[in-house]
Amino acid sequence: MAVSVQLPMTKEEAARLRAGDSVLLTGTIYTARDAAHKRIYEMMHAGEPLPFDLDGASIYYVGPSPAQAGMPVGSAGPTTSSRCDKYTPEMLDAGLRVMVGKGRRSDAVKEAVVRNGAVYMASTGGAGAMLARCIKEAEVIAFPDLGTEAVRKLTVENFPAVVILDTVGGDYYETARKAYLSSVIK
Repeated sequence: MAVSVQLPMTKEEAARLRAGDSVLLTGTIYTARDAAHKRIYEMMHAGEPLPFDLDGASIYYVGPSPAQAGMPVGSAGPTTSSRCDKYTPEMLDAGLRVMVGKGRRSDAVKEAVVRNGAVYMASTGGAGAMLARCIKEAEVIAFPDLGTEAVRKLTVENFPAVVILDTVGGDYYETARKAYLSSVIK
């Protein structure tokens, strides 16, 4: 059964989640892919105001396709999260709490997740049309020149994800792999 999670998420709420938990996210999440991460990182280092407050924020690694009639966005499937790994530890240190994407993360990101009481979640790649139905509102708030990779503020409702990295060092990709291998190698 999926756990309902309200965004933004507190450290205490993040601490209750464990790698492998299915969640349904409701609330505000920001889109940011690698080009946006690079700009946010540069703004952080230049002491400039950021497009959104990182403290407690959630980021979805997505560049949604153009919206269909009556929809706030088009297909909105996750992109490979590791492309943002060189920027992520500092963003986590600045308060980023939740990341949603797909794929493995670097050791530096894993350490920063634990150090900062954050979580990394995955959503199903290839299910962008279904995931778009969970997005109720979308507004470009920064870097419109990046097109689909502009930073958007999304309002999501019952957005499905699975916790991959948790606050105590759990890694669902590792535990699920080991469980699978132990079931097929006897």
